Amino acid sequence: MILGIETSCDETAAGIVDTNGLLRANIVASQAEIHSEFGGIVPEVASRQHIRDIAAVVDTALQEAECGWDDIDVVAATNGPGLAGSLLVGVNFAKGAAAASGRPFITVNHLVGHVMAAFIDWRDGDSAGNPAARADEQHDGRANAKYMALIVSGGHTELVVMQGSLDAGFEFRLIGETRDDAAGEAFDKAARTLGLGYPGGPAIQAAAEGAENGHGIRLPRAWLGGASEFSFSGLKTAVIEVARAHGIDGSDPDACAEKRRTVAAIAHEFQASVVDVLVRKTINAAQDHHCDGIVLVGGVAANRPLRERLISDSPLPVLVPPISLCTDNGAMIAMAGRQKLIGGAESEFDADVIPSLRIG
Repeated sequence: MILGIETSCDETAAGIVDTNGLLRANIVASQAEIHSEFGGIVPEVASRQHIRDIAAVVDTALQEAECGWDDIDVVAATNGPGLAGSLLVGVNFAKGAAAASGRPFITVNHLVGHVMAAFIDWRDGDSAGNPAARADEQHDGRANAKYMALIVSGGHTELVVMQGSLDAGFEFRLIGETRDDAAGEAFDKAARTLGLGYPGGPAIQAAAEGAENGHGIRLPRAWLGGASEFSFSGLKTAVIEVARAHGIDGSDPDACAEKRRTVAAIAHEFQASVVDVLVRKTINAAQDHHCDGIVLVGGVAANRPLRERLISDSPLPVLVPPISLCTDNGAMIAMAGRQKLIGGAESEFDADVIPSLRIG
């Protein structure tokens, strides 16, 4: 039984999986409401809230898994990338728990955690809106295979080739990333411009659903000559210019409400632009690298149009975690801890946080 602790940003989370990768518990305390008044994450506020929440979150995870500390064999925690203060809370709690219980302590790369979320066996959990995951047993992670992983979140947009299996472990190689804004960051900034609130991903998706056909708004797609890299800063600027041209000021919610048809149209076109680029570049990269399947993970992977479009357009099997495992959670850290255990890794108690930690 592997306990995973995640505090890299603004979610205080604990999850438990067993050595077969079966999900036993997944508890998340969100700070979204706390940070919404600021329009984004305030690091000091986030770390203080982690301190308040972490003990209760871990206790609740143990209760959900119907186990106690004597049943936990390994304690894993995210040590990067992320906010330094937030990371320290989770890592130090995990160190203390491991030392007090005499269990091994393992540090986990947050991005590897996201990728491994696609291989958690959640068969008794949330499968809603997730038709692709585990649709093909040849690509459920047990057989040796090569995958193209698209990691999309508030701080990351990366393409990673991963090869191996759940039983032998995976190796990761970074082949492309964003040159500026991450996709999730672009969603947040676009939502702020349109006065839709925080977090931006769900707000943009909800607003886009109210757009009328033939709305006439057109935003650019950054193809970058077909490279396996991304850029969303130009799209963000285009949203700001179009919003200004239509008299939309995100600092005045009432004014935005009066122009909600235009706001919906801009949100729809913004979302379509992001989805077009992410889907085409991921499929092209997967084919160029002769992959057996595609893995879609990260907070932005919860976006319904992105999930549906990648599944429908891809000629390869697509593995997508259920929405509850897309956003930051402890179960994915536990699963990544399992990945490191296979390689015989165990961290020292002087292991530090690495806010700029990379994958591959």
